[in-house]
Amino acid sequence: MLFKLSLKNIVKSIKDYAIYFFTLVLGVAIFYVFNAIESQTVMMKVSDNTAEIIRLMTNVLSGVSVFVSFVLGFLIIYASRFLIKRRNREFGIYLTLGMGKRKISFILFIETLAIGMISLATGLIVGAGLSQLMSIFVANMFEADMTKFKFVFSLSACIKTLVYFGIIYILVMLFNTIIIGRCKLIDLINGNRKSEKVTMKNPIVCIFVFIISMAFIGYGYYGVMGGYSNLDDQMLFKVIFAGSVGTLFLFWSLSGLILKIVMSVKKVYYKDLNSFVLRQISSKINTTVVQITIICLMLFVTICIFSSALSIKTSMDNNIKELVPVDIQLSKNVNSDFSDNKKIAKDNKISIENTLTNNGFDYKTNFKDIVKFNTYEADKFTIKDTLGDSYKQVAEQYKFLAVDNNEVIMKLSDYNKIAKQYGHTTYELKDDQYMIIANFVNMMEIRNIALRNGEKITINGKDYSPKFNQCKTGFVEISGSVSETGVFILPDKAVENLELHQIWLNANYNASTKEQRQKVENEINKLIEKTWLKTSIMTVNTKNDIEQSCIGLSAMVTFIGLYLGIIFLISSAAILALKELSESTDNRERYVMLRKLGADEKMLNKALFKQIGLFFGFPLFIAIIHSIVGIKFCNTILLSIGRTGLLPSIIMTGAFLVVIYGGYFVITYWCSKNIIK
Repeated sequence: MLFKLSLKNIVKSIKDYAIYFFTLVLGVAIFYVFNAIESQTVMMKVSDNTAEIIRLMTNVLSGVSVFVSFVLGFLIIYASRFLIKRRNREFGIYLTLGMGKRKISFILFIETLAIGMISLATGLIVGAGLSQLMSIFVANMFEADMTKFKFVFSLSACIKTLVYFGIIYILVMLFNTIIIGRCKLIDLINGNRKSEKVTMKNPIVCIFVFIISMAFIGYGYYGVMGGYSNLDDQMLFKVIFAGSVGTLFLFWSLSGLILKIVMSVKKVYYKDLNSFVLRQISSKINTTVVQITIICLMLFVTICIFSSALSIKTSMDNNIKELVPVDIQLSKNVNSDFSDNKKIAKDNKISIENTLTNNGFDYKTNFKDIVKFNTYEADKFTIKDTLGDSYKQVAEQYKFLAVDNNEVIMKLSDYNKIAKQYGHTTYELKDDQYMIIANFVNMMEIRNIALRNGEKITINGKDYSPKFNQCKTGFVEISGSVSETGVFILPDKAVENLELHQIWLNANYNASTKEQRQKVENEINKLIEKTWLKTSIMTVNTKNDIEQSCIGLSAMVTFIGLYLGIIFLISSAAILALKELSESTDNRERYVMLRKLGADEKMLNKALFKQIGLFFGFPLFIAIIHSIVGIKFCNTILLSIGRTGLLPSIIMTGAFLVVIYGGYFVITYWCSKNIIK
């Protein structure tokens, strides 16, 4: 009998379970999709290095899944609490009719088990479908061969999902049993009659708290927007703390101020059912200040994570095209003391070409477009020396700058050779001029201070003046990120007597097909595996290695960002939805009273829409304002990677918000409208 009653309750309350069921299905599907990536990539044809990167990424995602399971567990327990509150009167009637609390707990057990099994099955089906789309996304990211693509159901991801959610459902059942055990009959019968009391706060106190909140938030904004040039861990913690406390105070003060302000505008306050809507909103924000603050901060983190994670992939793709213009780059340090190692000392004195030849690699056959160049160092020529009189200004603004590092010098003719190879601008210098090329924005700003002040440098007793008042964009070493902090370009004569620091060789593979390129790449890999490379102080960078490392990093950050962002977004929207549905249940009699006073269904629905819209929109609006500053801060950090291209990622973030957050809003409005009927 109890089993039949449980099933009838599920069918009868299907509208009440809509948000709960939607959240469970979405959570299960997302959990399965991100844990099935490893199985999805099995049928892809990828290199060994790429396969290793994918394995590392899936291991990291498995670790993140543990955190995600805690978030989803809290969310599901919170949702079950709403369902119990929704049915207080029903449980009270059961107790009045003589049913024991154990039997009520058993009913909830059956209902939770049934909903759990249905949601798990549905979520796994949806997840299995979405994972096929994810596999295409992964294949596109890793440039994998999809000729062997087929539908794959990940048994390991399925088992992990069943285990994690099985534990969560067991905890929910225990929680429900505890809640029912503590309930009193009088509270269950009168539960729907209780409502949160509207507390009218002192306007002066609210204004004072509002000013304090603006001060805290302003301090946080100032810190992340460049007010503190050296934002270390301790200062970053202070900024985050100030922003969080400021947001809490902001919601507390606005919950009392908004109602007072709108009440003073009679035309707005007394229009339609605005007075009812505003009092409801004020009451909810007033009693859920901490919840609203957490949701706002979660939305803020979600927006920043989405925007940054998605932009990293774009930046990495651009970097591979712009910062790796040649197939291979080899370099050797020639000014280091290796007297304690005769083999290294001997190899250190010969050219890169001879080193390759001595180890059986025919560079003339395998390479083309060969460009050789050198970099130099000078005595007493450090960053501090090049800043001159500007050092004091730079030291005050950038306190943690390492100023004792030697600067890199290059002949103009050598730089023009690689500039032509890289497709960059070539330059001319007079005998007493110098210039600086770099692409690391933060370091370029430091050097520009000295260049704008016209600081001279001294090489071998001769002074050189800057040709330009700012660094020119360029680089020497190929890399997956903007890492060139500055190279001084001098006339050839100025470099004649300087100490040789490094010798370099750039080249493209002498291959026209993919198979031929792979053959040369294999020869390079064989050389890297040999002992000579470990003992000759030669660095080898290839486009293929840089591409794989960039793709691996961008994929890992993108997937972790998407995983956490979607979960945070679901959690934020679900908590708001459940809170609003709970309010609609409590306020059902108030809507009945409004009908008796003459309000028609259209007016009631409009009032409900405004109420839910404001409740969903308020934390999102504040989160978006925070995100404008947060994204700017993230953009500053991401400049070390390269061009960020934030606009497409912001548009994608907006799409996620509309689909998930907007979806919860629509479902909440639909369910609430059914409740008040």
